[in-house]
Amino acid sequence: MKHLIELTEVSKSYDRGTEAALNRIDLRIGAGEFAAVMGPSGSGKSTLLNLIAGLDRPTSGGIVVDGVDLGGLDESGLARYRRTRLGFVFQFFHLLSDLTVFENVVLPAQLVGAGSRTARRRAGQLLDQLGIGDKAGQFPSRLSGGQRQRVGIARALINAPALLLADEPTGALDSRSGEQVMELLEGFNRDGQTILLVTHDAKLAARYAERVISLCDGRIVDDARLQRPTPASAAELLRVRVTGVAQ
Repeated sequence: MKHLIELTEVSKSYDRGTEAALNRIDLRIGAGEFAAVMGPSGSGKSTLLNLIAGLDRPTSGGIVVDGVDLGGLDESGLARYRRTRLGFVFQFFHLLSDLTVFENVVLPAQLVGAGSRTARRRAGQLLDQLGIGDKAGQFPSRLSGGQRQRVGIARALINAPALLLADEPTGALDSRSGEQVMELLEGFNRDGQTILLVTHDAKLAARYAERVISLCDGRIVDDARLQRPTPASAAELLRVRVTGVAQ
């Protein structure tokens, strides 16, 4: 399996003389994997995600994502890396309230200079696939939390990123909406999308991810591979959930 993410002896300290937020982490995540990162508050989950996203730099060690050595990039290079190779799904959505659903989704494609026709077509396809094509002209304030998170997923996928980073994507949702979002993420993973999820919810991680990485005090203390049920694509998962009928 090709490694999409490679961390080698990665440490991160924010203040000299304090305990490291991450301590000599070695981690390999393959292309197409759905990996969940878990751990108590202060365990290093957010630090790990920020380092992989190029939002922060390690104190020592190396990070390579999709063949890109992040240590060799300046700030403009890191910004370009985030725009073209990563997609982000956030706990609190971070949608722009003065833009419509469609405008929110297509914006990242515009920022990388994608052709208008191509970007608009892909945005429409993603919204339809996520079951909210009829909400394209509405503003985020008119949507439920679960619908807003689907918009966030569509926005994260608009540039066809190599890696999707999801930071507590169900944290602001009720349990059923959270399950629906996880079902959709699992479906996209079945279609080949690599996903790295940070979550506090052990049940959701065990149910939907194929690998659960546990952190404690800045170290990996467990790395378990799980058996998932019979594969289903994103489109099939959505169709079954909407109609209640499986082929």
